[in-house]
Amino acid sequence: MGVSQSGPLLLVSRALWLVPAFLLLLALNQLKVGLDLRHTFLDGEPAIAEVTAFDRVDRADVTYGYVSLRIPLKDGTTLTREEMPLPYSLLHRVEGKDSLAVQILRGASQEVIIQIVGNAQWKMAVIQSSMALIAGLMALAGVWAWSRFLRNTGDPGQRIVEAAHLG
Repeated sequence: MGVSQSGPLLLVSRALWLVPAFLLLLALNQLKVGLDLRHTFLDGEPAIAEVTAFDRVDRADVTYGYVSLRIPLKDGTTLTREEMPLPYSLLHRVEGKDSLAVQILRGASQEVIIQIVGNAQWKMAVIQSSMALIAGLMALAGVWAWSRFLRNTGDPGQRIVEAAHLG
């Protein structure tokens, strides 16, 4: 019987392939972020940063936080990071601190890592990557099975309409 070569079912079945593709791209992105964080955490130079601002929002619909840092470097220059977002679950570790130990790796995609949250932060990103990979593989299997079902049996909605007209 098979799927008709036009119509909304074909459009939806083709568009659904975007879901696993998006999840797999998200997994790759999170893996890169996690590895970049780890690289800076392990290979960066230690420094002491002054906390210039800290904000934590505890609303029921939105929870987030950030810290702003001024980091004097060994060469006499100062590196400033405004509103560095932090995972909400790690904010309590930096709250109330006037200074923080950081790792600096100039030119890296993640140049500044706060030492007391860095180890957890890179691991969280890799775990999120794993979860996105698993979700992407599950979505891939589901879309493939659904497309195969439609290819072999046709649109079940169309069969119901045809049966109603015949009976």
